[in-house]
Amino acid sequence: MFGNPLDRLLGLFSLDIGIDLGTAYTLVYVRGKGIILNEPSFVAIEKRSRRPLEFGSRAKEMWGKNPRDIVIVRPVRDGVISEFEITAMMLDHLIRRAHERSWIPIPRPRVVVGIPTGVTEVEKRAVYDATIAAGARTCYLIEEPVAAAIGAGLPVQETRGSMVIDIGGGTTEVAVFSLGGIVISRSIRVASDELDEDIIRYMRNKYKLMIGEAMAERVKIEIGSAYPLPQELTIDVHGRNLISGLPDTVELSSIEVREAISGSLNIIIDNVKDVLDDTPPELVADLITNGICMAGGGSVLQEITTRMTAEVNIRTWVADDPRNCVAKGAGLILENYANLSRLLVGIERGSTRH
Repeated sequence: MFGNPLDRLLGLFSLDIGIDLGTAYTLVYVRGKGIILNEPSFVAIEKRSRRPLEFGSRAKEMWGKNPRDIVIVRPVRDGVISEFEITAMMLDHLIRRAHERSWIPIPRPRVVVGIPTGVTEVEKRAVYDATIAAGARTCYLIEEPVAAAIGAGLPVQETRGSMVIDIGGGTTEVAVFSLGGIVISRSIRVASDELDEDIIRYMRNKYKLMIGEAMAERVKIEIGSAYPLPQELTIDVHGRNLISGLPDTVELSSIEVREAISGSLNIIIDNVKDVLDDTPPELVADLITNGICMAGGGSVLQEITTRMTAEVNIRTWVADDPRNCVAKGAGLILENYANLSRLLVGIERGSTRH
């Protein structure tokens, strides 16, 4: 299955893990078991000692409510590592939890981690080093749109073209595939987090109401949309009035939210159009027949496929279980390594982490 005889022997007993190291959530897929962990990419640390206190959901619950001596850190920003040591601690925590679910002592695992397309060698090395520091025996890297396409069940190895739009927390990845490789791809650092920031800015500018990221995320999930809804919705938004300094509540409509996030959505759509503009005509014909697959947490925004279909004139559909596509695809690489290993991304030997 894997390279040398020792690795193949250890592979009979070790965990094979696929990880979607996302800006918003980190998911862990274990070969033979599927996705076993889905945790927010948050770490609560003690400010003075930098000692980790909580990870994942528990750390996110403290977000915006933490006392002065505790700092809530999001160690992955825009799809890349911004806090190396904290990322390594978070990965170590997740890998240990995956080990706890095994009933026999096992060697260190082999891990495949998804990375955005177009990242630098330094950023690749940071992911690799953090994974090894977290206890992995071997770390392989795969570009996120490739992993998303595999996880969504797209025929990436066939001659007919397929396309995926993966809207994550920090990046949007767009790629066209044929014959087991990427024909053309684009990656932009505009995604779900940017939509949250758009809502925060909108509330501040229009209503002079300061809200937190958690409140903005809730607004986006509950009433956000990319296209007019059959019946428009409203939500009460709580925050602090910037003029009086006192708590305040504003009723916000889905029409206003759509207005708030329109700029970022237009950037994502323009990126998709740029990829289609550079796609060979033969593959465009395949895409008209097969449609465009959307994955990632951002693809569950209401009416986004309706908007995308109207903008690009190609049927757009959402993958089954879109949030888990990257992690699932990373894990499937290990389950079918002989056929899919060439999709993995290498690291230049001379690259180092700064």
